[in-house]
Amino acid sequence: MSDQAPFHDSEPRTGTLKVPGATLHYEVRGTGPLLLLIPGGSADAAVYDPVAADLADRYTVVSYDPRGFSRSPLDDPAADGGVAAHSDDAHRLLAHLAPATPGGEPAYVFGSSSSAIVALDLLTRHPEQVALAVAHEPQTWPLLPDGARMRALFAEVRDTYRAEGLGPALALMQAEFAAGDGAEEPPARPEPRPLPADVMARMQANMPVFLEHVLPVFTGYEPDLDALRAVADRLRPAAGRDSRGHALARPVAALAERLGTGVTEFPGSHIGVTEYPAEFAKTLADALRS
Repeated sequence: MSDQAPFHDSEPRTGTLKVPGATLHYEVRGTGPLLLLIPGGSADAAVYDPVAADLADRYTVVSYDPRGFSRSPLDDPAADGGVAAHSDDAHRLLAHLAPATPGGEPAYVFGSSSSAIVALDLLTRHPEQVALAVAHEPQTWPLLPDGARMRALFAEVRDTYRAEGLGPALALMQAEFAAGDGAEEPPARPEPRPLPADVMARMQANMPVFLEHVLPVFTGYEPDLDALRAVADRLRPAAGRDSRGHALARPVAALAERLGTGVTEFPGSHIGVTEYPAEFAKTLADALRS
């Protein structure tokens, strides 16, 4: 597989699922054990298009648009949805789709950044549904000594968006993370794989919902460490190899230390799935087999 190969042309099977407060758009490819790919940030199901087809030869690969994003409208557009609402959506989607997979076995789950929080909460509250969860750079800031400062920063990002707009809000967040924690700059990375223009526009339109209703809430999520220790054999904390020593990898390092696990290394940075899609898909498949 080449990371410079074009997108796969295979069209997913699509469906909708009514959940409390929203209607979820989901996409399915392949056959085999269920693998749920949860989009993070302002992304929707399409962010996984570059890797889904490479995984669909061995898994039933499912992704979806999170509530309030893209093609998953809220019943009340002004409603807030916390971590539990998002993990309940994943729980209901798995319950809806698992009977169609061989044996209705527990699913594999992957989440990155904010969606890694969803994966952690799903494993905590519905462990019977999860065979293995890979949590790629979850932003579990409350586990860190400066967690309160970081929560205040993300609240300031939200308030800046409300007062000044998207550009100043993103600039504030980028200023915090651009320099890392004094780590050396990694080798030059490839530009993230460009998604089709209409897909990019769709995800960019999700940014206000992300900044107002996801970022300030999810970055305050404190995982239930006792519950996670009980299922630690079914959790793989993960981080990008280019994230070593940088701020966005600090929370997952703290999580792994608290749980007594290692950190599985993936290609690229915080957005490695779009930087090295083929290598990322292979690393994920290897992690699931382990």
